[in-house]
Amino acid sequence: MIQVLSQSIPVPAAAPVSAAARLLWLIPALPMAAAGVIAVLKQPRRAAASTLAIASLGFSLLLSLIAFAHVVSVWASGSQVREVFNFTWFQFGSSTVDLGWILDPLSAAMLVMVSLVGLLIFIYSLGYMAHDENFTRFFCFLSLFAGGMLTVVISNSLLLLFMGWEIVGLTSYLLIGFWYHKPSAAAAAKKAFIVTRVGDVFFLLGIVWLFTQTGTLLFYNCGAGSMETGALAALLGQHAALGLSAATAIGLLIFAGAAGKSGQFPLHVWLPDAMEGPTPVSALIHAATMVAAGVYLVARVYPLMSAGLQPGGSTTTLVVITWIGAITAVFAALIAIAQNDIKRILAYSTVSQLGYMMAGLGMGGVAIGFFHLITHAFFKALLFMGAGSVIHGCHEEQDIRRMGGLRTGMPLTFVTYAVGMLALCGFPIFFSGFWSKDAILEAAHHWTVARTPFYLLVFGAVLTAFYMTRQVAYVFFGSWRGHKQAHESPAVMTFPLVALAFFAMALGLIGTPAWPWFRAFLGGQAAPVHPDAFAEPAFLSLLGTSTVVVFLGIGLAWWLYGNKSPAPDAPDVLQSAVPPLWASLRDRLYVDELYGVTVIAFYAWWARVSDWLDRRVWGGIVAAIAWLFRLWAAINRFLDTHVVDGAFDKGCEELSTGGGLLARVQSGRVQSYLRLLAFAVAALAFILIWSSRA
Repeated sequence: MIQVLSQSIPVPAAAPVSAAARLLWLIPALPMAAAGVIAVLKQPRRAAASTLAIASLGFSLLLSLIAFAHVVSVWASGSQVREVFNFTWFQFGSSTVDLGWILDPLSAAMLVMVSLVGLLIFIYSLGYMAHDENFTRFFCFLSLFAGGMLTVVISNSLLLLFMGWEIVGLTSYLLIGFWYHKPSAAAAAKKAFIVTRVGDVFFLLGIVWLFTQTGTLLFYNCGAGSMETGALAALLGQHAALGLSAATAIGLLIFAGAAGKSGQFPLHVWLPDAMEGPTPVSALIHAATMVAAGVYLVARVYPLMSAGLQPGGSTTTLVVITWIGAITAVFAALIAIAQNDIKRILAYSTVSQLGYMMAGLGMGGVAIGFFHLITHAFFKALLFMGAGSVIHGCHEEQDIRRMGGLRTGMPLTFVTYAVGMLALCGFPIFFSGFWSKDAILEAAHHWTVARTPFYLLVFGAVLTAFYMTRQVAYVFFGSWRGHKQAHESPAVMTFPLVALAFFAMALGLIGTPAWPWFRAFLGGQAAPVHPDAFAEPAFLSLLGTSTVVVFLGIGLAWWLYGNKSPAPDAPDVLQSAVPPLWASLRDRLYVDELYGVTVIAFYAWWARVSDWLDRRVWGGIVAAIAWLFRLWAAINRFLDTHVVDGAFDKGCEELSTGGGLLARVQSGRVQSYLRLLAFAVAALAFILIWSSRA
């Protein structure tokens, strides 16, 4: 079947590849090479390690900007850009395994975002990790992480993407558990690694299935790629179980991998616990890189997800993605309300915003979901790094109930954090989060399949504004409730905050209805300016709805928490009002406990059964076989000792006796020989005479 399919797809001559596309491999290779060099450095070589890591990612950013500029220039000339460079990795028989990388608007934008945000986090780490004894090893892991993530971005092969995907999974385990001397950090690292592997198993099944059906894992290959028309038509014609086509089944398997990496319900449980790692790790994982990899994967294989899509309709895969995203958005936002750890609140916020991205992909397409990914990367990195600045200034305190009044003691951190908070809430007009999130709400409002996701996402937006205002009120307003007086962070930590705050505001300019540059760029279309778009009734209605949603959440939270200074051990306002609901949200709606009494309990029981089988059944069988062989060995030893050896020894004894008797005859005396000869002659004569008489 694979051979027939590959023959039925015409393969035109490959288009010329620009130098920017040919050198794309250098972007992930530079930080990977830096990680290899840092790995052999001794721990005291802190300056060399940080310089190598930052310089390598800086060069990757430069190459990413060159590639982005090339794509923009070609797009501005009226042409669509999709340049691929494929090569054969190895060959077995008549089959080959091909790898390659791709330069198009999707990868170009993602490369710039990952390398830029990553570079700012690297610089921020200089100050945050300055006193850590494993400073060199930390930058080694950061560089390897960046290399793996950039490999995911440039891949034109699902196999190469999976390689980078697993590098990201490994290094996230190493970074989350970086402070491995803390039991909670070690447990969080293992939890993240195992839960994401659950999704990766389904992802791998999807990869294998796709290869068996199409004969290739290349996305694009001059018409013969797995994301191109011929292969997709063949996948739609193949039927799987439950009435699904092969395209739908493979798409759902790949989405399961994306859900695990991007913390979608029900595989979200690892992501909040990942806060046990250093704050730069939290910013790196929860902002632009690891958790965004799942969203990027769905965007990259969107032709498969949307195969068979009819105008005004949807596909089974996109419907599943939409519902999972909408449920995750509200589910995580509810839990964030009752958390008191400053980073854990942001972690659940990340889970919620990833749900928005997935829902945007499901209802509005790549441009809608991906624009929120880009804007979220900057303002969420800003929030996590701002939280790290707060923790650093508060002498490693993370409980928001033991903070307060920091707007005066940490003014720069407060201003930049407020920018990130307003961008996350979707505050109208001036912040990028407003334009990216409202584009998702608009797509949900026009989704013809169902209305419920729209209401869920609107409710999630209210919750987002509420829990972020609660956090800011606890941390920056009221009076100081900590033990030691807080202080502003050094410039090496605040400079990245200022840069990220700028992007958290400026990026909205390329996503407004008046100039939808980003959406047109991803779609390969022209981006004309429409100044009158702000006056259209649809926009004004959406603006009014968003304004009401944001101000409702902010106003309600400020009414409950604004400029108050409750004692650190005093119950929360909502805790006093609705204790059972608060307890449920504080305990994360008992999902971990549910897994504990179901999945984990089952595997613990199965482990005990396996141990009993191993000890009693398989061990008993092995012991019985060993006893039989010992018995046979004893029988062999008896036969050898008493039968074989006895007969042999008796024969040897007889031979020895006979030899002794013969030795006496062989005395060497001639007289004895003559007497013996005379005796023999006499005996012979006697026998002859006797015989003749008879």
